[in-house]
Amino acid sequence: MGRNDALRAARLRRGWRTVEQAAAGLTEHGQRLLDDRHFTVSARTWRRWEGTRPGWPPEETAIVLHDALGRWPEDLGFTTPPGWIRPECHEEADVGRRAFASITAAALKPRPAVRQHVDPALIDYFQQQLEGHYRADMFLGPHDLIGTVSAQYQLIDKLLKSAQGGTRHGLLRVGAAYAALVGWLYQDAGDLDGAAFWRGVTQEIAMRSRDAHLIGYSLVNQAQVRTDLEDGPAVIDLCAAALADAPRLVPKVRLMALQQQAHGASLMGDRTAVDHLIDTADGLLQGVDDDLPWGNACRRTPAYLEVQRATCYGRLGLGAEATALWRQVLDIVPPEARRDRGVYLARYATAAAVAGEPEQAVEIARTAAGIAVETGSARMRRELQALQVAMSPWHDATVGQDLTEILAPATEGN
Repeated sequence: MGRNDALRAARLRRGWRTVEQAAAGLTEHGQRLLDDRHFTVSARTWRRWEGTRPGWPPEETAIVLHDALGRWPEDLGFTTPPGWIRPECHEEADVGRRAFASITAAALKPRPAVRQHVDPALIDYFQQQLEGHYRADMFLGPHDLIGTVSAQYQLIDKLLKSAQGGTRHGLLRVGAAYAALVGWLYQDAGDLDGAAFWRGVTQEIAMRSRDAHLIGYSLVNQAQVRTDLEDGPAVIDLCAAALADAPRLVPKVRLMALQQQAHGASLMGDRTAVDHLIDTADGLLQGVDDDLPWGNACRRTPAYLEVQRATCYGRLGLGAEATALWRQVLDIVPPEARRDRGVYLARYATAAAVAGEPEQAVEIARTAAGIAVETGSARMRRELQALQVAMSPWHDATVGQDLTEILAPATEGN
């Protein structure tokens, strides 16, 4: 019989080792919280909650569960009914919308068409700043950079109203890179709506520039969001559109489209296509020598294509193959690439679990969980949640309980 592992993990994290302890503990907690001695939860009810059909608790019980376990029922494996809106959700959504609207409105605020001289040297300035932002992202994670990078995009957008000729084209190129980075930061923070919006801004600049390379790059950016949404057909379609003009594209853009299309193929369960696409991309890597200020992860990231292959193999459930690749990759990833290293470690741990090595998976997860807490990367937390699923065969064993304790600080609030 299946289990509601999310509720069970939360129970164990709370220190309730049996369903009887959990029912008694929640009853006591609820009576104190609600000041109602009639509030009760039976062991039989809790046992049903941890089964395959947990149903949905009454709203009063949902509030007690949240207060006792730190999560709402929809995050504890319960079957969310239509129309449920958790009590805190309206306020959270309003705060999130205000923050997103504030940054977006500032970046895209209409400005009077006042002409000013735009020195071509500003292009180099923004490109140098961009390299600094890429480095800072590795150390800080997304939340501390979104405001800074979007503010610089605002300045570029203002300058575009006056720039002409080659200077204007150069600003469009670097502006696309800034918009794409803001989109990536939102994606890493787990806000896919914000990511999709800024990927759209990137695509708008690409179309305005009429630059085939930039248009291809923007389509790959859109495909990245679709990958996170696990929409394999859309990923393949977008990358195919980018490659439709392949003979005109620089190697970097073709390489990016091919490797992203491999992710789409892995979502569709097609290992043959994954290997063919990544092998084809590998043949282009040595030819990446352009001066374009965007899409340079393939040059910055050690073992870039092996990272993509290992990720695809993990998604395909090829635990042993993915584990071997992650070992090679992690041997050469520099310590300063802390956020990327954390993501790779989480994927490595999941691959180890799939390969039937739970002790190794838990040991790897110790480091990954610490990095997830430091960086606040939602992407890394999603990888750790995938690890929890892969480790479900051992949830009753000591190694499974160890994993729950290790991941608790990193997954708190998810």
